[in-house]
Amino acid sequence: MTDVVIRAEGLGKRYLIGHQAEGERYTALRDVIARGTRGLVRSAANMLRGRPLVAGDSIEEFWALKNVSFEVRRGDVVGIIGRNGAGKSTLLKVLSRITEPTDGRVTINGRVASLLEVGTGFHPELTGRENIYLNGAILGMTRAETRRKFDEIVAFAEVQRFLDTPVKRYSSGMYVRLAFAVAAHLDPEILIVDEVLAVGDTEFQRKCLGKMGEVASGGRTVLFVSHNLPAVSSLCNSLITLADGNIVFRGHPKEGIPSYLRRNEREARSRGPEYRPPEPHGASVRLASARLLDEHGTPTTSFRQDQEIRLAITTEVLASIKEFRLGIRILAADGTVLLTSSPSDASGMHPGAVGDYFHECCIPRNFLNTGIFSLTIAADVPMQTLLFFHESVLTFEVLDLGGLQAEVPDNRLGLLRCALPWRTGPAHAGLRSETLTNADA
Repeated sequence: MTDVVIRAEGLGKRYLIGHQAEGERYTALRDVIARGTRGLVRSAANMLRGRPLVAGDSIEEFWALKNVSFEVRRGDVVGIIGRNGAGKSTLLKVLSRITEPTDGRVTINGRVASLLEVGTGFHPELTGRENIYLNGAILGMTRAETRRKFDEIVAFAEVQRFLDTPVKRYSSGMYVRLAFAVAAHLDPEILIVDEVLAVGDTEFQRKCLGKMGEVASGGRTVLFVSHNLPAVSSLCNSLITLADGNIVFRGHPKEGIPSYLRRNEREARSRGPEYRPPEPHGASVRLASARLLDEHGTPTTSFRQDQEIRLAITTEVLASIKEFRLGIRILAADGTVLLTSSPSDASGMHPGAVGDYFHECCIPRNFLNTGIFSLTIAADVPMQTLLFFHESVLTFEVLDLGGLQAEVPDNRLGLLRCALPWRTGPAHAGLRSETLTNADA
C-alpha cells in the first residue's frame, strides 16, 4: 500500500452550462434588455437559494467525470487516452489540484509538477531566470536545489539568450520548452503532462519523450495524456482509457490501445461517410463537417484501389485570429500513422478571418493497399495552440481489384501501393537508358 502515490475514489466533476434560447443568436436591443432583466431576477433568486450562477436562458448539467476510481503506484508511467470530451484534461486538473471534484476524493503522496496548458505556472512579468526559481519554490525545493538543476533546465529549453527577458515576450515555442524543462528537471515525484506537447516541433517532442523516459526510469511517476498512440505504447507501462467521463479500460497498453482503436472504428463505421461534431463552447475555430466522397462526388466509405478518395472538410472561424493550419492524418487499422498532410504544405497558412471555409483533399488512385483506414482531422496555430483534434472520425475501406481484373487476386504486402518509377533496358546500357516505365501503374 505504501507504493501507491495516487488514489482516486469515485471522482466526479460536474459543470453547469448556460444555453441561449434557440433562434436568439441575433436579437434586437429590446430582446437583449428583456432577457437581461429576466437573468438578473433569476440570478438574485439563485443567490438567495444558494445556487450557482450560470449565464444563459437554460441550464444543463454536464458531468465531465463520473465515478472514476484507480490507483497509481510509484514508478508507473500511465498513459491516459480518449476522444475529445472524454474527460482527460479534467482528470488531470483534478489530480493537479487546479479544480476540485464535485464527488469523490483523491489522495496524492509526493510533489506534483504539471504541464497542462501553454503559459500555466509562469508569471509573465518575471524573467525566465526568475520563473525557474519561482517554480522551484512552488514545488518545495530550496534555492540551492534549484540552482543545481539550473544549467540543465536552460540547456534543455535552449533559451540561454533570453534568460533575463520577461517571459511575456517569449514565443509560445520558447514558453513551452522552458515550462517542460522546469517541470521535468526539478525532481517532482509525480510528473503530469497533457497534450500541450503537441504544439512543439518534432525535435522538441522527441526530447520531451526521452526526458519523460528518464524520469520514469528514475523511479518517479508519470501521467501522460496524448493522442500519439505509438508514444504511449513505447513509453507507458499502464493505460487508462476514458469515454464520456468513465473509465472503460484499465490495464496494459498492448491490450488497451487495440481495444481503443476497435472502439473508434465501430463508432466511425456507424457514422458513415459524414462527420458533424457538436459545436464546442468558446472555440475560435471549429470543424463543421467532414465527408468522404468517391471521384463522382458520391458519399461512400468503400473505394476500389483504382479510385480517388476525396475528403471534403468545412471549417468555421468564429473569432478572428491571425492564421491557422489545418491538417489530416491517415492511420492504418493498428493506429500506425501513414502520413500527415496539410493545405499549408502547398499554399501556406490559412487566413483566420471570421467565416466558413471549404477544403478538399484527394488521395490518389493506387496509393493505398487493401485494408481499413481512418482519418484524423486537426487544426492548430503552430507552436502555440491546438485549436481542435478529432481523432479517427471517419473510417474507410480500400478493396482489392484482383477479383475484378484477374483470376488470382493481386495481393501485396505493405500498407501503401504506390506506383513507383522504374528504369528498364539492356544490361550494357545501365542507368544511361532513357526507358522509364511505371510497372505498378
